[in-house]
Amino acid sequence: MEVEQVKKLNVFLLGLAFMFVFTGFNTMSGIQTLIFNSATNPNSGGFVPGFQGNGFIASAVIYGVFSLASWLAPSVVAWKGPRFAMFVAGLLYAQYIGQLLYPNTYMLYISAAIIGLGAPVIWTAQGNFLAICSDPETISRNSGIVWAMLQVSGLIGNIFAFFMFNGQEYISSSVRTTVGIVLLAITLGGVAVMLLLRPTSWDTSSSRDQATSPSKALRDSFALFLTTDMLLLSITFFYTGLQLSIWSGVYPTSVGFFGGLGKERKALATIALISIAAGEVIGGATFGFFGHLTSRRGRDPIVILGFVLSMLAYFLTFLAIPNTANLNETNEPAFIDPNRTLVIFIAFLLGFSDACFNTQITSLLGGVFKEQSSSAFAIFKFMQSLSAAIAFFYSPYLSLQWQLLAAVTLDIVGTVAFCKVEWSSNNGTLPGPVDNTCGLEEGKEEEEE
Repeated sequence: MEVEQVKKLNVFLLGLAFMFVFTGFNTMSGIQTLIFNSATNPNSGGFVPGFQGNGFIASAVIYGVFSLASWLAPSVVAWKGPRFAMFVAGLLYAQYIGQLLYPNTYMLYISAAIIGLGAPVIWTAQGNFLAICSDPETISRNSGIVWAMLQVSGLIGNIFAFFMFNGQEYISSSVRTTVGIVLLAITLGGVAVMLLLRPTSWDTSSSRDQATSPSKALRDSFALFLTTDMLLLSITFFYTGLQLSIWSGVYPTSVGFFGGLGKERKALATIALISIAAGEVIGGATFGFFGHLTSRRGRDPIVILGFVLSMLAYFLTFLAIPNTANLNETNEPAFIDPNRTLVIFIAFLLGFSDACFNTQITSLLGGVFKEQSSSAFAIFKFMQSLSAAIAFFYSPYLSLQWQLLAAVTLDIVGTVAFCKVEWSSNNGTLPGPVDNTCGLEEGKEEEEE
């Protein structure tokens, strides 16, 4: 099989594997607060004696460990290579889904910490593998394809959850167990697909990475992090973590808790998640299809589009959802009358704008920083997960309007930071791809002179 055919096959298999794995994880992230709320309610059919777990806190543990472990991810990828790293990390995702079968407070947080160790590895390995299977002309297209396939997971999982939750004010034990079994099986299917990824024998940088010691991979990551452009991009990365916490947890939970949307609000929350996924898929597919234009005209117009749509989504959320809806069940009025159509439209805007940012970040890192892709993606996931951890920790306590204000502020600054780096890369002012020393070698040469 020719190299180009192997690359295309790997991109497809990568998207398929992540679609299945994250059908389990992303679906659970969106519905776990609703499930655990029923598990702690003695009046519900899903009550579990002694269980005190909180979905927001579990997500905070995941992303807190995620952020710390991100610095070790390049070392793991360098040690065993991206294919093996993704396979092992995928199994850690499966164990987190499995604890839905019998909720236990301690096991919930332990399994959350375990998946937090695997998450940076799977994402760093994915970014590295995608960069290996791409070139400057195809990286935007491939990023869009993989992102769109990944986000199909939201359609699959949440359509399933909608039919399971429809008509239920609380989530019963039998429904919870059925959802857990199905999501676990799909996740394991995605892990199995990872075994089909073909070796990248054409890539010499991959061989160098695997020959690199884990300690050197860590040092290279710190060196890259301290460059001016990566520090600027870190602001954008941090914003995407706040954005993630809103679309994956805060917004669907607020919809499910808002009494003004009627008794079917739990099912409406899953429809909102489906709409978010639709926005992600359409965004990723669009940017993948027009990837050749991105390579010529730059990534900044798409990020600016994402900025405009996300600001509109945050403003409409502020008007349509009560400020206490993310904290618990509420019948408080919003600024405007409850409108289910508007709720679904906001969800679509959140998904599409998220696709704008993430596809272009992936394209930038996989293109401009291709020779340092493991370190670059690890830094991205470090900042994103750190931000998400902070956001999920305050989500059960901070009312909606303050969370939206934080997102709006970082949205503005993060968009400006991304555009500055993108313009620098177009002008050829970014450091070369093999400059892992942040100018240290250059300084030595000056001293020798």
